[in-house]
Amino acid sequence: MGWFEPKAEKPKIPPAKALWAICPKCKSHMDKAVWKKNNCICPKCNYHGRLSARERIAQVADEGTFAEVFREVSYSDHLKFHDATGDYKSKVEATIAKTGENESVVMGTCEIGGHKAMLGVMDFAFMGGSLGSGTGERIARACEQAIAERRPLVIFSASGGARMHEGILSLMQMAKTSAAIGRLKDAGLPYISVLTDPTTGGVSASYAMLGDINVTEPKALIGFAGRRVIENTIHQKLPDDFQSAEYLEKHGFIDKIVERAEMKAFIAKMLG
Repeated sequence: MGWFEPKAEKPKIPPAKALWAICPKCKSHMDKAVWKKNNCICPKCNYHGRLSARERIAQVADEGTFAEVFREVSYSDHLKFHDATGDYKSKVEATIAKTGENESVVMGTCEIGGHKAMLGVMDFAFMGGSLGSGTGERIARACEQAIAERRPLVIFSASGGARMHEGILSLMQMAKTSAAIGRLKDAGLPYISVLTDPTTGGVSASYAMLGDINVTEPKALIGFAGRRVIENTIHQKLPDDFQSAEYLEKHGFIDKIVERAEMKAFIAKMLG
């Protein structure tokens, strides 16, 4: 080799996440195309991975029937919140650019198996699916429109809880959404709540658990406070399957666990 011959560059190996989908539960690696083709369900352990709001809508609503509403309702920054990593407004604007959504729930009218419905789907990619003032306003307005148009309400929840950046304005959405659903029930309209992985915090403590029928997908994490917080509070070791969909069904908090491929047919049957 000559003195001035350049050294061959080492081949750049893409990171594992660029090549493989990794199951969050069993850590199995599979080709990303296989993961997507299987609707983000692990073929080994049957863990149901997270979907975007638009992916979920495409799976549940009859083709061509979904019409989005309340798109103009978005977040509020009345507190001008800042923390050590930056300001709230910059964070949420970056999330909007990344996800294409401007709130953590997408609402719209649609048909499901030929039955008209008001459909709401939360997107965990939008700030952890957090419950903000815009989220609560969209759900409250959806209940009002559902009553006016005599539509049942279906909400898919996926959330880490209330949005701390909005303080009390976020926490009050728990009462606001619960009251709106109460008015829906007073009007004699059904509400089907689907809790997906994860549904926690202020969302699980409000509208997510208020369904006339509460269903979930296999192995979903559902709860209020985290495992470590509870164990440190009660000074007891919790069961390994604590806060899993299977644990909640066993103890009567969930009516039924439904496979993703069967969810649309199940909801259509309940609406019928």
